[in-house]
Amino acid sequence: MKRLSVVIPSRSQPEQARFLARALQSVSAQTARSSLAIEVVIGLDAGAALPDLPPSDLPVRWAHAAERSQAAALNAAASLLTGDYVAFLEDDDQWQTAHLAVALQFLQQAQFVSTTQLEINPVGYVVRINDFATPSGWVMPRSTWERVGLFDGAFRYHLDSDWLGRLGNAPLSRVHVAEATAPILLDTALQVRPWLAAVVVKGGGRVTLARHASPIPNVLRLVHPGSGTYQLVTDPLKRQAHEEELARLKAKFGREPW
Repeated sequence: MKRLSVVIPSRSQPEQARFLARALQSVSAQTARSSLAIEVVIGLDAGAALPDLPPSDLPVRWAHAAERSQAAALNAAASLLTGDYVAFLEDDDQWQTAHLAVALQFLQQAQFVSTTQLEINPVGYVVRINDFATPSGWVMPRSTWERVGLFDGAFRYHLDSDWLGRLGNAPLSRVHVAEATAPILLDTALQVRPWLAAVVVKGGGRVTLARHASPIPNVLRLVHPGSGTYQLVTDPLKRQAHEEELARLKAKFGREPW
C-alpha cells in the first residue's frame, strides 16, 4: 500500500488546538484511506507545548522548528515525512472527503496537483472562491518535493509563491483542480475568472486546468482575525512587507508565481 505524509504547520495561537483538531478530522475522513496509508507530521514553533487534542485514528508525529516562523514550522515537519506522496494542510483549513482521492487521480498525469479553495469565515459564511494555490491544496509525489526543496525562510508572506516559482522553473507538470462548473479553457477563464487563468499564465508553462465532480472546491479555507489573509487587509505595515516581497518575487522569477 502506498503511503502519504500530511504536513501541517501549526503555530502557537489561542485557537490552535480547536483548529488543529478539526483539520485532523478532515484528514481522517478521507475516502482515499481505503487504499492509502496516511500519516500526519505537525510542525510547531520552537519550544512550543504540544496542543491538547482529542485522540486520532491517524499516526501523528510532532516536529519542533528551530525558530518561530511559518517556513521553519513547515520545514521541520517536512524533515520527518516518510510517505511516497506529500500533502500540505494549514491547521485552520479543512479538506472535503474526496480531496486526496481526486488529487491522486490527477497525479497519474502530472507531477504536482494544486486546488482551488472555498473561503469561509468563522460562522460559516461563504466569502469567495480563491483560485490562488495555497499549500492546503498541494499534493505531490515525494520526488517532486525533494526536487523543489524546502521553503525559503526569507519570505514571510509569500513563501508559497516562491516555492511555486521554483516548481514552475523546474519545470514539472502540474494540474490545478477546480470545482465542477469552473471554466477550464484558458480563453474562457481569462474572460470570466481571471484568478483561475492566472494559475496557468503565471504558473511556469506546464499547468493544466481540470475539474472534479463536486460543485464546491475540495479545500475549505478559513478566513479569521488570526489568519495571514485577514492581517494583510487590516495591517498597513504587514501590507507594505507583503508588497515588498511581491517585488522580490517578480525580480527573481520575472513574474508573480501562481
